[in-house]
Amino acid sequence: APGSMEAADEEKAGNGHAEGPAAAAAERGGGGQRRLRGCRDFLRRNALVVLTVSGVVAGVALGTAVRGAALGPAQVAYLAFPGELLLRMLRMVILPLVVCSLVSGAASLDTRSLGRLGGIALAYFLGTTLLASGLAVALGFIVRPGAGATALNTPELGLPGALDNRKETVDSFLDLIRNLFPANLVAAAFQTYATGYKMLRRNTTSGNVTLEKIPVGTEIEGMNILGLVLFALVLGVALKKLGQEGEDLIRFFNSFNEATMVLVSWIMWYVPIGIMFLVGSKIVEMEDIVLLVTSLGKYIFASILGHFIHGGIILPLIYFASTRQNPYRFLLGLITPFATAFATSSSSATLPSMIKCIEENNGVDKRISRFILPIGATVNMDGAAIFQCMAAVFIAQLNNVDLNPGQIFTILVTATASSVGAAGVPAGGVLTIAIILEAIGLPTNDLSLILAVDWIVDRTTTVVNVEGDALGAGILNYLNEKEKKEKEQELKEVNVEAVANSKSEEETSPLVTHKNQVSNTTSTADPESKESVL
Repeated sequence: APGSMEAADEEKAGNGHAEGPAAAAAERGGGGQRRLRGCRDFLRRNALVVLTVSGVVAGVALGTAVRGAALGPAQVAYLAFPGELLLRMLRMVILPLVVCSLVSGAASLDTRSLGRLGGIALAYFLGTTLLASGLAVALGFIVRPGAGATALNTPELGLPGALDNRKETVDSFLDLIRNLFPANLVAAAFQTYATGYKMLRRNTTSGNVTLEKIPVGTEIEGMNILGLVLFALVLGVALKKLGQEGEDLIRFFNSFNEATMVLVSWIMWYVPIGIMFLVGSKIVEMEDIVLLVTSLGKYIFASILGHFIHGGIILPLIYFASTRQNPYRFLLGLITPFATAFATSSSSATLPSMIKCIEENNGVDKRISRFILPIGATVNMDGAAIFQCMAAVFIAQLNNVDLNPGQIFTILVTATASSVGAAGVPAGGVLTIAIILEAIGLPTNDLSLILAVDWIVDRTTTVVNVEGDALGAGILNYLNEKEKKEKEQELKEVNVEAVANSKSEEETSPLVTHKNQVSNTTSTADPESKESVL
């Protein structure tokens, strides 16, 4: 028996020596399979991000390759057709998304939370826009983009004589307030109120003829997003006040909102294709980029530098100071909406993908994201404020005008206020620059220069706009979660106290125990002795 046991041990040892290399090879194979599986899982989770970034790169390559073919305007329009389809699909879902998400978001929050979150959001939006405006003015004085620029009002560099029908500053702000209260909700879906002017000829007693400019109300094409946002918010609060009677309508808007998000998730898979043709066609459309860069290069550099500092440093610092969390990890989950913003130059068109990604990738509460992001896409325009202030300083330096402190203050306040009403569409901020120039007394005929480079600067402008909205939603989500945890902790403490007070009297009160013991000992005594004991 001992001999057989030794033979078995030797056999096992031999097998162990033989199986060693095979086991190591199997382990290496298993490690390679695990890495392959991990890579496959990463690609599956981030397929949309990879495809979107690839679409941007492919668009640049496509535009560079086709640029030498000397395409005519018709061929360029055909090349941009897939990108135009993407823009049309995104704009199609903006109206139901904004209205339904705001109604359901306002109805899901109690009045106290709505007021608190709304106050914090308003303070954040105004504060970051003021910071952006101040940064742009400071950079404008440091870089001095208009010092070396030449006033090239040639047809190649924009639209000469644009915006001859200049709007008064007072009328611009009155239009902003008028659009908050649309007279017709159906018309607000595709029209915006704007003040126009007509010249009235008057004959004076001395025989001279004078022309008087009289404001006239007109309707221009474009969604009145401000009026729809305010109406949806108030309707959501009213439905919440109705209680049980408003539940059916709230459920309707919730279902409508979820169905819209399903449509958005389908549209998102077309984004890489649309972005590729949008970027490619825009590169083909560029006429003489060397002339643009040599004449307006400092202005382009200063604007993009302002966007980089505000979006890459200031906004992440505000997020970190508020939440003590890594802002860049938060932004990493939003690459797809940032690429969409870069390609479309439209905050409104980026809204559907932003809501989808911020909820799925960053775990932001639906009530917060669908309440804050539509408002932010309308009123929070940090990138537009940088763009507008830089343009005002640039035009002042171009005309050799030294800005005094009063004019600088006017630029800051006017840019912050006018960015609220800036349309979330491509080149929407150019028209609001005219308001700032009128407010500080500068000529608006140099706006053709801004239009010439707007297609470049507007892309980084839109990325900073949507980044500010996303980080604001992240901050509000953190504060809401923190308040919820504090309430749960308070409720837990109250429950513990209630459980402690609900224990039996024998455990909690020695006096009662003593009384019971005394009463037990005197149970056989007469009533008079019981009474004396009590």
